[in-house]
This record gives sequence, C-alpha cells and structure tokens, in this order.
Amino acid sequence: MTQAPTTGSTAPIPRHVAIIMDGNGRWAQKRRRPRVIGHRAGARAVNRTIDFCLERGVAALTLFAFSSENWGRPSEEVDALMKLFLNALDREVDELHRRGVRVRFIGERERFGAGLVSRMQLAEQRTADNRAMTLNIAASYGGRQDIARAARDLAIEVAAGRLLPEQIDEAMLGSRVALADLPPPDLFIRTGGDTRISNFLLWQLAYTELWFTDVLWPEFDADVLQQALDAYAARERRFGLTSAQIAALATETSSP
Repeated sequence: MTQAPTTGSTAPIPRHVAIIMDGNGRWAQKRRRPRVIGHRAGARAVNRTIDFCLERGVAALTLFAFSSENWGRPSEEVDALMKLFLNALDREVDELHRRGVRVRFIGERERFGAGLVSRMQLAEQRTADNRAMTLNIAASYGGRQDIARAARDLAIEVAAGRLLPEQIDEAMLGSRVALADLPPPDLFIRTGGDTRISNFLLWQLAYTELWFTDVLWPEFDADVLQQALDAYAARERRFGLTSAQIAALATETSSP
C-alpha cells in the first residue's frame, strides 16, 4: 500500500503505467486515409511514451497492442498490423536495449506466425538483463483469458496431487497471472474517448487509478501524459482503508 516513488518534485510517480492505445483508425479516417496509416502514426506515439516514462523514472509500462478479440478485425487490417509489429521489432529493439529497457510480451503468442514469435523471443532474450524500465507488450491478450489460464494451471496442480483446493487463495491465483513479478499498475490510461477497460488486465487493475482522455492515440504526447500523471498525483489511494488510516501509515513509514 505504499505510495509510488517520487522524482525531484514531491509529486508521486506511478511505478507501473498501463495504457490502452485507442483511436488509430479514427485518426486516419478523419484524414481520409487508410486505417494502417493511423497505426503507423500510433507507433510514433509509442516511442514518445517510452521516452517520457524513462525520463520520469516509471519502472514498468504495459501497452495493449493487440487484444484477443482483435483477431476478428478485417484480415487486411490484421495483416497490416502484423507487418507493422514485425518492422517495429526489427527497428526498435536495438535502441530499447541500448537504453536499458527490458522487453516482454504477454498473451497467446502461439497464435502469431513463426517469424513473429521468433522475433518476440529474441527481443526478450536480448533485453532480459536490462533494468531501466520493463516494457510489456500485450499482444493477442485478454484479461479473462489470462485469469482462465491461471485457473487452469492451478487445476492441473490439484489434479496431479501437488496442491489442495483449499490452499488456493488470491495470492496464489495472482502469482499465476501475467505480470505477477511486477507491482500492479498504479495508473491506467485509455485514449480515444471510450471509458471502459475492454478486457485488459482485469485481475491486475483491481486498485489501479483510471484516467481517460478523448485524445486519439496518434496525438498522445508528453503534455497529455503529464496531465495523466498530475491527475494521478492529486488522488488519494486508500486500498479499502480510511483517509485517517492512510495518514497514520504515512506517518509511521516516514518516522526514523
């Protein structure tokens, strides 16, 4: 329940930021361009966001790149997204590695082609020891899918006699979902105007601060991200406790 770390100012900085990057297609349509042009512009917004988070000392950034439901989009758009994904991996991993970013992927990667899966694995292996920031890419990911897989893993343990049903609790289930080795997101951001979490990190977002903006993802920049961090810094995170209890805890942790 500790507050997030701070930088040079007293404003708390979220340790972990999770983002739904929405609005690429609408951004392109407003300009009478193909949707893939919006996805290309969105890739530049990803770079701006990574730059900002590295500068501010954010420890982990999780981006919702492709949901398990996105496979139902028109095949030409899915094909274009896969090509963009491949190109981005080939182009960006060297620079991310140079800057100390650890890259990881969550989701059902087996649904991707062999070439893309191989590049994902290479990116993870190359950057595994980096510590400046962890960049998690959620690809072919769904929150319900994530929880179901965790439950299935525990069911296998029970069936094999290695675990008793009564031993399963929130902590154990939480240890089997994606990103279990990281602190849960402190701040969730969704661009594009919709105010829902769309099956993203359902378990992990239980006590996350939510922030929504009408800005379309290709237009997302440091100014908008700073607005989100300012809103986060102004909130009191109680985790089910009272304000008085939070104040008492803060006094205890700050005492010598």
